[in-house]
Amino acid sequence: MSLVRSQTERGVATLTLDSPANRNALSTALIDELLAALAAAEADAAVRAVVLTHTGPVFCSGADLKETAEAFGAGRPPISRLGDVLAAIWEGGKPVVARVAGPARAGGLGLIAAADIAVCSTDATFAFTEVRIGVIPAVISATVLPRLSSRDAAELYLTGATFDGERAARAGLVTAAVDPAGLDAAVAEYVADLVKGAPGALAGTKALLRRRKPDTFRDEIAALTELSVGYFGSAEGREGIMAFREKRSPSWLPDGAA
Repeated sequence: MSLVRSQTERGVATLTLDSPANRNALSTALIDELLAALAAAEADAAVRAVVLTHTGPVFCSGADLKETAEAFGAGRPPISRLGDVLAAIWEGGKPVVARVAGPARAGGLGLIAAADIAVCSTDATFAFTEVRIGVIPAVISATVLPRLSSRDAAELYLTGATFDGERAARAGLVTAAVDPAGLDAAVAEYVADLVKGAPGALAGTKALLRRRKPDTFRDEIAALTELSVGYFGSAEGREGIMAFREKRSPSWLPDGAA
């Protein structure tokens, strides 16, 4: 039985965590399937954006603690590829939108923070519960800490307290918190905008957002100018400018998108 379902339509790959019996916990099997689905979406030229969603009332409960306990009980440390999943989302060239319709805990928050855009319902709840079971939110900090202010991070990491969707939005963990009835419409609106972007430009913009800055302002301007010239002169850049001048859709727009 598949733990991650994948469906592609009109340039959008929807990846659905489908292990509601254990609250979509990050088991080895689920992580392996999610990595495979992300890789397939990345390799598919027809895919412009990825939506990460879930079945059941919980988005993701974090690590599979039963599996972890069994590994330690057998005298071996658990092998987790969560870091590989976070890297695949963070570094991939396709924009990822997280659709969060229910609670997320611990490692699940790492997935949300890794996504380029995250939309949750206002009644979704979140918590960095690691300290309450004697561990720390180490791996997920690679994606979470760039999103949160230092004050938010200190409070939420150290207390392990539960917070709602509106606080998640204020803290920067999610892009927007919306009424539950409007969640799908909000996700669809973001996706409709994303698929209008050129594939190479979307990947380049993701890289731009993640890049390390040079030491000096002049070096920064020089590097960014070089990037700008390269994209304006690219096949996509030339096509986009021509489409704008001719008042038509660019060639990369998926069928059915407008």
